[in-house]
Amino acid sequence: MQNDTVLAFRMQLNKGNEAEYKKRHDEIWPELSELLKNAGIQEYYIFLDEVTLALFAFQKLSPNADTSGLSSLLIMKKWWDHMADLMEVNPDNSPKVVACPEVFRL
Repeated sequence: MQNDTVLAFRMQLNKGNEAEYKKRHDEIWPELSELLKNAGIQEYYIFLDEVTLALFAFQKLSPNADTSGLSSLLIMKKWWDHMADLMEVNPDNSPKVVACPEVFRL
């Protein structure tokens, strides 16, 4: 029986931004990375469908994770502003996210 908490969601990259999106994540700010880890995100993966430019994200959370306050933090908002020109975003520059419910686990 699996006890891990996982989140999966989809975002959308704008055409022509594949390399820049990867570059910015390769250079993720250390303070943002630390913040995500401290919130309980043990693992965070983002995959790109190169045909549709859909971004599929997967997060594994620790049992005591609390990510509820991340969206209100200044560094998170700065990251969203930094990434907004590359992808579909909401009016506050947060990425448009579509939750992907789990339907199978092995």
